[in-house]
Parts: sequence; structure tokens; C-alpha cells
Amino acid sequence: MQLHSFFNSSTSYRVRIALALKGLAYDTLPVNIRIGEHRAADYVANVNPSASVPALVDGDFKLGQSLAIIDYLDRTHPEPRLIPLEPVARARVLEFASLISCDIHPVNNLRVLRYLETELKVTPQQKTAWYRHWIAEGMAGAERMLERSNEGPWCFGAQPTLADVSLVPQIANALRMDCDLSAYPRCLAVYEHASKHPAFAAAQPQRQPDYIA
Repeated sequence: MQLHSFFNSSTSYRVRIALALKGLAYDTLPVNIRIGEHRAADYVANVNPSASVPALVDGDFKLGQSLAIIDYLDRTHPEPRLIPLEPVARARVLEFASLISCDIHPVNNLRVLRYLETELKVTPQQKTAWYRHWIAEGMAGAERMLERSNEGPWCFGAQPTLADVSLVPQIANALRMDCDLSAYPRCLAVYEHASKHPAFAAAQPQRQPDYIA
């Protein structure tokens, strides 16, 4: 397998965690989204029509979008399963992962922040305020979900799931942007627990071959 990835992309980070948890070997093909490599004509035409990272190549099969990739990996390499089969557990995990992937990430990703700067001409202070606002909105919801259902040490029980795979990169990004996360102790406890797990550690941005300090 091959993974088209950028070290600091939280969506790529999710897939790297999933691959590591499942013990799957893959080659990293770096795509530098900071300089627009994800928009290159060859990449869009032959790898990922959504012009984004990550993209997984498994033989002749190519797939973009991190949640679709993780679901595919769960179907083709089901151990350990990241999206539970039991209906209630599955629903809770997907609910939590959707909060991260639909409510927080889309409004704070690189292309949105660049649009704020280049097209709407917001100041650096306004861009930071935007980022921190949507982190606070989303993380408050995540914390309430864990208050309702968290049994620890992971988001939903004794094993990591798609919920943890989604949460950890989002917290890493928020910390990188100097967001105050002290109001979300359950989320932070999961993050700290995950940081000690070899699969989560191996997927960290600073351990990737395309890492830029």
C-alpha cells in the first residue's frame, strides 16, 4: 500500500494511526499541501480527484477522504476493528468522529485559513480568533459526549476506535495553535493516554519522512 500524505495534515494523521494500529506496512508518498502539490494536475487526475490528502493506493484501488479510507481498512483488515459492529457502540463512535471531522476540521483547515487571509483580508489576530472559536465550540461538544459515555481510558472503553483516531490529531493541531484546552479534561486524558501507545506515537507528525521543523 501507498499513502499520499502530508506530515501536518490531521486527516493524513488519522489514516497513519489506523494503519499503525492494524500493523499494515505502507510507503509514504509526501504531498506538500503548503505549496499546492495536492492541486497538481497529475495528482488530481490520477490519484485523488478531491485535490486533497490523504489518498490510499491499494493495488489498483485508489481512495481519498480519511473516514472512507479507515472504513475500507476496517473491512479489508478488520483486526483490530476501529468502527464497532454493535449498533449502539458503532453509532456513538461515528457520532463522535463526525463531530471532529464535520464540525471542527472543515472550518479550520489550511485552505479555509488561507482564504480568510488572502480573500477576506483578515488580520492574523482575527484568523487566530476564528480558529480558537471553532475549536472551543467543537471541543465543548466532544467533552460533553465523553461525559455522557466515556468509560476510559479511550473515548469509548478499553480499546482505541475511530473516535480516538479522530480526536488525537485534532488536539495536536489545537495545541500547535496554542489553544487553551483546559476546559476539556476528558479529551485531554484520552490524548495523553494515546500518546503512550506505539501506534499513535509512530503516526505523529514529527516522525514522518516529510516532516518540516
